[in-house]
Amino acid sequence: MAQREGGVAVRCQGVVHLYRTFEGHDVVALQGVDLEIEPGERVAFLGPSGSGKSTLLTLLGGIQRPSAGRIFLGEEEISRMGERYLARIRSRRVSTMLQGATRNLLPYATARQNLAYARLALSAEERREAMSGAELLDRVGLGGAIDQVVATMSGGQRQRLALACAVSTGPQLLLADEPTSQLSHADRDEVVELIHHLGDDLGTTIVVVTHQPEVAATFPRTITMKGGRVGAEGRDGSDYAVVGADGMLHLPAQLAVEWPAGTLVRFEPTDGGRLVVSRADDTEGLR
Repeated sequence: MAQREGGVAVRCQGVVHLYRTFEGHDVVALQGVDLEIEPGERVAFLGPSGSGKSTLLTLLGGIQRPSAGRIFLGEEEISRMGERYLARIRSRRVSTMLQGATRNLLPYATARQNLAYARLALSAEERREAMSGAELLDRVGLGGAIDQVVATMSGGQRQRLALACAVSTGPQLLLADEPTSQLSHADRDEVVELIHHLGDDLGTTIVVVTHQPEVAATFPRTITMKGGRVGAEGRDGSDYAVVGADGMLHLPAQLAVEWPAGTLVRFEPTDGGRLVVSRADDTEGLR
């Protein structure tokens, strides 16, 4: 497999993104996202439909540009990069798997031909150093389908091929939007396991968007998007709320139901350095 420099750090500073509807209205998809991902980290983005997680993924991949704010891959700011150099980043250092395996593949071509197409941007030397197409396909369980046309493959086979194509260039950053959403439980588990195993081999940074808690649970870090912001994080089995740059804090789901919008909240520090948070009409706070 074409090995580069391992994973790359990702950093967002005050990222805002707007898009215009067919009716001509501006919609805020992301509002002030601040985020840091370490080199080689594996992160799952969670959140309801419309929360901004897929939009953020396309911005990290350089497919779209943010309306405001800055995005860095390592020390390079891709949010202000020229299109020519950005295209080079997309074809060599960052691989983005769009939702739906067929959007990432040539349906009329074979598995071998799809891999060759994915590697077109590599130099001749890099191609010689890369894992052969046959070996890579064998790694993802498609060793017997090297000359099979994509259109005749099952959903699970297509997703495994899309993953093989995505990592065939040895990217520093792998982005995957709902890579298991259209798969059976068995195929889902296989694809998730492959993502982690291939990540081990490459040392690459991996960011996956998913709505499946079972998938997110396999990642050491989860980020929950709410209303175009980073609302919460999960790390090593613990859940944390995230304070935004403007001081906004998303409450845990259960507490948000009990404390609807407009609820008055009291904050009282204690002598022990803890903070008691309570409703203004409560007699006992929640620690």
